[in-house]
Amino acid sequence: MDRLLQLEVFAKTAEMGSLSKAADALRMSNAAASRHLSALEERLAVRLIERNTRRLWLTEAGQQFLQRCSALLNELAEAEDAVSDRALSPQGMLRVTSSLSFATIYLAPMLPAFRAMYPKLNVQIIAANRYPDFIEAGIDVAIRTREHEPDSGIVVRRIGQMRRVLAAAPSYLASRGRPNLPAELVRHDMLIYNLANDPYSLSLRSGNAVQTIRIAPTLDSNDGQVIRGAALAGLGILIQPLYIVQGDILAGKLVPILLDWELPLLTMNIAYQNRVRLPAKIRVFADFLVEHIRAHSAPGIWIEATK
Repeated sequence: MDRLLQLEVFAKTAEMGSLSKAADALRMSNAAASRHLSALEERLAVRLIERNTRRLWLTEAGQQFLQRCSALLNELAEAEDAVSDRALSPQGMLRVTSSLSFATIYLAPMLPAFRAMYPKLNVQIIAANRYPDFIEAGIDVAIRTREHEPDSGIVVRRIGQMRRVLAAAPSYLASRGRPNLPAELVRHDMLIYNLANDPYSLSLRSGNAVQTIRIAPTLDSNDGQVIRGAALAGLGILIQPLYIVQGDILAGKLVPILLDWELPLLTMNIAYQNRVRLPAKIRVFADFLVEHIRAHSAPGIWIEATK
């Protein structure tokens, strides 16, 4: 029992970045938490956490141990779920990562209803446009646009495909004119999301006609909200998923262009670790998210029903 408690103290301290916060979460005194952590380091004969008066951080050995430790604790939690009421009433912490835009538009608004249904389940949202390693970051669920994972241990469940759009502020179009053909985009100021697949090559289709043009961006960024803000300020023409700018288009703040030409669709997926038994907290969250998207997305954003 002491060895398990030592692992819990270490993992919780790494998660919360604070020994005192970990002690509070585990309902023990700071002194007891410190003793468990010191006993673990002594037993392993290695320093896992360095700390000073202002902060603490994992050593290289600590980072490696955390991966294995987190996996072990997750397996134990799943075993307990299988024989307890957690399978019917999920509880604990669910860690979800997505882009800032998706978290703002879909995840945050759904949380009140989700928490009302599952009051014992807390949610931590990590807004990031990069794809963190599941085990290293302690991630349970990731919302991603890539359709395949390099790790065969990751399950990818498709939410659906969504439209992308070219749009600009009325002030920009008034000063620079409105392009009528894809080739005219090379003379315009383009605002590019630089984490897209081949972001500086734009392919558009109209019927059987396909045009591909190279773009030299006026601004590129790794965050869709930065691109949106620049477009609203009149800096240029953006290329974004429709769900990010639908409200701005309806409000007249952005104007879609080249409506006769279609951009490649963006696939949105839910990804999670492939486990022998899917934890109830992941299952209920994934199902709830799909239903929320189906019920609260404006018409025309998704071109296929979520599954």
